[in-house]
Amino acid sequence: MFPIIGANSKKRILAVDDTAIILTRISNTLRDDYEVITVNSGVRALKYLEQEMGRPDLILLDIQMSPKDGIETLAEIRKMNGGADIPVIMLTGVEDKETVLASAKLGICDYLLKPFSAEELLKRIRRVFEQEDQSWMNMQ
Repeated sequence: MFPIIGANSKKRILAVDDTAIILTRISNTLRDDYEVITVNSGVRALKYLEQEMGRPDLILLDIQMSPKDGIETLAEIRKMNGGADIPVIMLTGVEDKETVLASAKLGICDYLLKPFSAEELLKRIRRVFEQEDQSWMNMQ
């Protein structure tokens, strides 16, 4: 199980993509507002989640990777202790209904087509966090 991160710390985002330039772009876009951890494969994302002491607040997950694609990686994350409710935004260069449906069945929050603008990425992330904050407040 992942420990809870303190309320005053930056939200932690795990970015998973096998393209270095995409990871650099994500990191550069988000680093002022968020703690960004980048890994370049689904296998490394799973290892990070198994070994890391803090649970990410959000995962940005590329679909088209090898040897383990984003759908396979997400299915394994959902089976992990504490992984069932981590918000996930899927990233992909291909718009494919079957892939969208497979992702939706695994409980993604959003789906972002590449190439994406920094503004669009930030907007989608903020929307996920605002929805989470609203849900938390409604439970109080």
